Amino acid sequence: MEQSKWGSKLGFILAAAGSAIGLGALWRFPYMTAEHGGGAFLLVFLIFTLVVGLPLLLSEFVIGRASGRNPIDGFEYLGGKKGYRVLGWVGNIATMFLLSFYSVIGGWILIYLVVAGADLLNIMNISSYGATFNEVITNPLYALLGQASFMLLTAVIVGQGIQQGIERASKIMMPLLFILFVIIIIRSLTLPNAMEGVSFFLTPDIGGITTEAILFALGQSFFALSIGVTAMMTYASYLDEKQNLTKSALYIVLMNVTISIMAGLAIFPAIASLNVENAEGPGLVFVVIPEVFNAIPFGMLFYILFLLVFLFATVTSSISMIEINVANTIKGDESKRKKVTYIFAAIIFLIGVPSALSEGVLNDVVFFAGTIFDNVDFLVSNILLPVGALIASVFTGYIMDKRMAMAQVNVSDGSKYMWLFKTWIFMLKFLLPLIIIIVFIVNFTPGG
Repeated sequence: MEQSKWGSKLGFILAAAGSAIGLGALWRFPYMTAEHGGGAFLLVFLIFTLVVGLPLLLSEFVIGRASGRNPIDGFEYLGGKKGYRVLGWVGNIATMFLLSFYSVIGGWILIYLVVAGADLLNIMNISSYGATFNEVITNPLYALLGQASFMLLTAVIVGQGIQQGIERASKIMMPLLFILFVIIIIRSLTLPNAMEGVSFFLTPDIGGITTEAILFALGQSFFALSIGVTAMMTYASYLDEKQNLTKSALYIVLMNVTISIMAGLAIFPAIASLNVENAEGPGLVFVVIPEVFNAIPFGMLFYILFLLVFLFATVTSSISMIEINVANTIKGDESKRKKVTYIFAAIIFLIGVPSALSEGVLNDVVFFAGTIFDNVDFLVSNILLPVGALIASVFTGYIMDKRMAMAQVNVSDGSKYMWLFKTWIFMLKFLLPLIIIIVFIVNFTPGG
């Protein structure tokens, strides 16, 4: 059965970039930058993204296109043993849990878009965004309605197929994401004292780099590219042989870095201008940022644009997560796509219900890393993703036929780029597994 294919090179790059550019780049990165020295953290993050993220991303691309299959069948095909199928299941399981709590945040964004729109049209007046956010995340009806709506939106896109669904949505949402960000950045930079925020974000104080900051930057670069959940393997399996994988990986890394920098340029000048204390994660997006924009002319309109940026980033990531499970199930039979997509959307919604209710009726259920939401986040981010990335690195370095890997990156014996291929393989075999294990150990403590 013939595998579905991308309609264009641009479609693949935008879809893969959309998978990588998620909430981690848009709210985790600015928060961590603020906590760990501003420009110094940014510099270390950029270095690690190129040294660690790029080689790992390329390894997933190589595995995906070389097999031309879903990850579960792909590992068996490339490894030559049925036992390797279990490696593909790691990504399958990881994405189901990841999307189960990711969809909760996506639901908050949808609810907030309605709330902000009502505020803009004077249908309702919001006096405290802190109180509003608390109401959204603690009310079971809001939390579940938002999550269900987000999963339905994701399923509708993926159900349309690779070209008509995922590729078309990515071609619309990714350019819009960049355009809206530019508008927000221009507004943010025109605020009084905005340059103080820009200076903090872009001026590296090398003396301020701590061991903790280095480890957090390493972790951020590692998770910033959607590595470890077989999403990139799945997308690469839809590629034809004409696509240059190395260039594609570099484009996606550069797009991810660009969006991270744009997020900083949108947030830090506004926060510095209004002298607002930075906040972590959800608090930054749903409490601090609306308060900041609410203090400037037409601020609520800009905040709605800001929410749309987050929605596009979240949706483009979520469609890659559900696509992994769909691809592993339909095995190229597109006639089953819609039915399977909606079944998985329903399953993931049900898995996510405890996370959606963890700030409300289940807020007393606290263990290990915190709430149910916190524990699912910890399981995926600190255990399943590092394990998945380690699998990709070791499989490409030790198990996959090197001739096949060479063919995928357009390198042959005697090529002037052979030294780059050998360096890449050396990193996958020795350096990157060590780095991944260090990240795993450092992050294996709740709050670490």
